[in-house]
Amino acid sequence: MTISETTPVTLESVPPALRAMVRGAVHGLGDAGYATPGFNLAVTRTPCAVVDVADTDDVAAVIRYAGDAGLKVAVFATGHGGVEVGPDTILIRTAALDTCEIDPAGRTARIGAGVRVQTVLDAAAPHGLAMVCGSSTTVGVVGFLTGAGIGPLVRTLGSSAAYVRSVRVVTGDGAVKEASAQVNPELFWGLRGGKATLGIITEVVVDLLPISDIYGGALYFDGTDAAALLRAWRDWASDLPREAGTSAALLQLPEMPGVPPILAGKLTLAVRFATTADPDTGAQLLAPMRAAATPLLDAVAPLPYAAIGAIHADPPVPMPAHEGTTLLRDLADGTIDAIVAATGPGSGSPLIVVELRQLGGAFADEPAVRSALCHRDAAFNLHSVGVLAPPIAELVVSTNSALIAAVEPWSTGTSLPNFSASADPAVIRACYDDDTYAWLAALAAQLDPRGVLDTGQVVR
Repeated sequence: MTISETTPVTLESVPPALRAMVRGAVHGLGDAGYATPGFNLAVTRTPCAVVDVADTDDVAAVIRYAGDAGLKVAVFATGHGGVEVGPDTILIRTAALDTCEIDPAGRTARIGAGVRVQTVLDAAAPHGLAMVCGSSTTVGVVGFLTGAGIGPLVRTLGSSAAYVRSVRVVTGDGAVKEASAQVNPELFWGLRGGKATLGIITEVVVDLLPISDIYGGALYFDGTDAAALLRAWRDWASDLPREAGTSAALLQLPEMPGVPPILAGKLTLAVRFATTADPDTGAQLLAPMRAAATPLLDAVAPLPYAAIGAIHADPPVPMPAHEGTTLLRDLADGTIDAIVAATGPGSGSPLIVVELRQLGGAFADEPAVRSALCHRDAAFNLHSVGVLAPPIAELVVSTNSALIAAVEPWSTGTSLPNFSASADPAVIRACYDDDTYAWLAALAAQLDPRGVLDTGQVVR
């Protein structure tokens, strides 16, 4: 039996040659270190081998070995955006790449591929500095940045990809490269938004901003009159300056630790809000929404930037999830009615989150150093999540599909990479405009001639 066969393998079947090429541990099926459950427990991973890489050289060695053996290579950090991995693939795990070095004078952070966002936030905070991040701070930094990065302050600060200064990456031919605006600029362009299409990043350097505190959180309303509240939110949000960002989410939170009892077991509408303005200005900006109805819970207050994850309060525990997403060109009354009919009061929807995130502002600006992030003209991002638990698993899938179909008249037909974890070519295609997709595919053909990285959420 060889490692390239697609039949199940045992630990003993992993060739000694692979073990000899790397410093990190190599695991085969049957080894206690083989299992790789990610944050989304619905994603299955059955690689022919798992390698806990110790450094960049290990990554390069695995890629070269896979190319010679006719195998593919996938990468795993936290599994938040993971897709399935099959037995024709070696899975690289990056947990040991845990560098997190803050340069207060230079206002930068050097970050390894195994580091989570919260680790960087906590390391930067004592210096009064902040990394531009997303709504979840438990995700891996590198995976987040390769999807361009859209967070609560995207209207104010823009995409997180705009703050990447340089990267170290191993391309599909096994070459180790540095990339920045000045060095390998085409590669640098594609790595920020192209996910793992062009290589496996082992380290990034990002610019930090002098932000210590923000004003933010969420107002939680009863969801009974969701349509009227969403209209009020849309009208209010349309007048917000770019110094503030917001999203609105229909929630059906279960009774579990961490969920306030007043929100559990019912439909609620959360209005998320974040601003870099001072608390008094922030409160003035939020006042119309506070007056729109009486909140069940008002959790908006001054926050340390390192606590920005509290705004969305994403679940900290892994679960089997199914998601839907699309970008919207606008949020008309008909759009709201379609969303509420599919997932609001009386709909029977099993989805736990249906979020509308306002874009525009700095998100729509073309950055000084371009990236592969597309669709900057979209007005809102729609994202829905359900838990694939019996007996509602099939209903979760069908409801997500029905929701996306219901908003089709207002949809751009496109999406953002970090909300589109899928190996489906059609889903991947929707993340890019024609020119970007074609250029990513051309670069991939140059950098990965044997198709070693042609697995998962990549352009080919």
